[in-house]
Amino acid sequence: MKKDSIKNRRINDEVMRSLSDIIRNEMKDPRVSPFTSILQVEVAPDLKTCKVWFTVLGSPEDGKRTLEGLRSAHGFIRSALARDVNLRNTPELTFLLDDSIAYGVEMSKKIDEVIAADREAEAARGEEETGEEAGEETRGEDTN
Repeated sequence: MKKDSIKNRRINDEVMRSLSDIIRNEMKDPRVSPFTSILQVEVAPDLKTCKVWFTVLGSPEDGKRTLEGLRSAHGFIRSALARDVNLRNTPELTFLLDDSIAYGVEMSKKIDEVIAADREAEAARGEEETGEEAGEETRGEDTN
């Protein structure tokens, strides 16, 4: 099976849906945040391994605790996945905390700060130029 085949995409979607349900409804570990979202699932073409990217709404510590909880419940999650999704092999799960959303928010704030500082500097330059123009006009009138 090819990596980008229709069959592989269907398997990825089904595994992602099943993992979301398992984490939301069946997990009892207090370390796993109730605001955990599965962003992407990548099952290898041979169905041996599966990378699971997730994010957690909250602090970075919540994300780290959730990652620990998911790793410790790895066996339970894998057996529940085998029960839900009928595959030849149940893939070995690797959980990866995806902090790209938080990174994007942080970069967006920095860009907004730079734009605001640029506007302030432009406004200050505009005030200086209007003051210089007014001074030139009065000097021009004095020489006539």
